[in-house]
Amino acid sequence: MNILTNGNFLAILGASIAAMAGIGSAIGVAIAGEAASGVVAEDPKKFGSTLILQALPGTQGIYGLLIAFIILNKIGLLGGGMVELTAAQGGYFLAASLPAGLVGIISAIHQGKVAATGIMLIGKKPGEIAKAMVYAAMVETYAVLALLISFLMINGITV
Repeated sequence: MNILTNGNFLAILGASIAAMAGIGSAIGVAIAGEAASGVVAEDPKKFGSTLILQALPGTQGIYGLLIAFIILNKIGLLGGGMVELTAAQGGYFLAASLPAGLVGIISAIHQGKVAATGIMLIGKKPGEIAKAMVYAAMVETYAVLALLISFLMINGITV
């Protein structure tokens, strides 16, 4: 059997793609962390405020990991009794992983950039943290929507 038509391989590949949202989170958190380090170097009391904004891009990695766990659990890999999937079923899992994985990568990077500018805002005007958080949270909306659609699609797949 060709590995590219093996349903189990395709489902596990889908779980891997969903988990790759962590790549975007790592980049986004790094971007915000660089900005935070500059602000904290000038005023160490702003560490808590900057840390909150730095952590925001990390959520996409959590969303991707959640989708990966749901896929692996649904196909029985986590319980040790993996079901034999058809190529179509595996393809469905692969397709269902794409929103969480791809949107997660892209949105986390951009959220990191928005969080970095929010951190710079806090550096100049510490009382504006709420506005900075709202700007960064707007990017999060699309990661949450992607998480939702991936979750709904996975729940609709019969194994």
